[in-house]
Amino acid sequence: MSDTGLDMAKVTLQSVADEVGVSRMTVSNAFSRPDQLSKDLRERILATAEKLGYSGPDPAARALARGRTGSVGLLLNGPLSEAFEDDVSAEFVAAVADELTRRGLALTVLTPPQGDGFLPARDVAVDGALVYTCDPASAGVAWLERRKLPVVAVDQDLGRSVTTIGVNDRGGARVGAQHLLDLGHRRIGVLALTEQFALDPPNRDRLLGWRETLAEHGVEPVVARTPLLPRSAALAAATELLESSDVTAVLCFDDVFARAVITAATALGRSVPGDLSVVGYDDSRVATAGVPALTTVRQDVTTKGHLAAGALADLLAGRAASSHTLPTELVVRDSTGPVPAP
Repeated sequence: MSDTGLDMAKVTLQSVADEVGVSRMTVSNAFSRPDQLSKDLRERILATAEKLGYSGPDPAARALARGRTGSVGLLLNGPLSEAFEDDVSAEFVAAVADELTRRGLALTVLTPPQGDGFLPARDVAVDGALVYTCDPASAGVAWLERRKLPVVAVDQDLGRSVTTIGVNDRGGARVGAQHLLDLGHRRIGVLALTEQFALDPPNRDRLLGWRETLAEHGVEPVVARTPLLPRSAALAAATELLESSDVTAVLCFDDVFARAVITAATALGRSVPGDLSVVGYDDSRVATAGVPALTTVRQDVTTKGHLAAGALADLLAGRAASSHTLPTELVVRDSTGPVPAP
């Protein structure tokens, strides 16, 4: 028993209301809508609740009463640990979480199902979802559609009716390719994702931008492909590319692949940029974490995360949300130089 004579297991919102001498709604507002009360009254209610051992309204019951959970989902195509292994994904998730917090919302990660019993996109209570690094044909996307939840696509193509936040990857790739052409390179390689990701918008658009720009100058690139994981696969693909061709420059899907190309070149006795020029993509922390610092195409990942979270919050609030395509820019550093003399 507490010092008020109440059984701790039976303390309810009404118990606190009776103790303070206010209504149930006033106690509820003290926890969920503090702006509705004076500072002194709220502090008195919270102090009484603490004394009685009352931790607040049940979240599930409160969500049921409000008709919303206050949380949005982030649909991924792999474990969260994979996302945090990648600097770009980690920066994006952090930006999303920060913006949702500012909007009074929480983030729930929806990972792929491990069996038929539990499907996060079907079974987890969320008010809406961000679709990120996902196969548009995946079961997760299908379940979000069946639940008729508000959805914002990020770097994905879910149709014109879906608000989409993306990057001008095609334009960014064109700028990177033009940079190498301007330096005199004509024997150029590309390290892209495997065919499994052929329809993935960033991979598709970057490859398209490279091919278009190089074709305008009569250059047919040597294309090598590698999966994102394991990391060793990129090094193996880069090594094979350099051993099997006479390329003087390589355009890479991201900065991690670019670092793999530099590692492979060094092992083969080729200097960067003296013998080989390398262009990355993203301008992640990897770009400046080694020597030489990478020439790369920068995308604003933090802004992308803020825009995506903000668009979903707007939809949940009944407001219109706009799609955005963010610009890219070439950042020239130390991994590119003139084509080597014959």
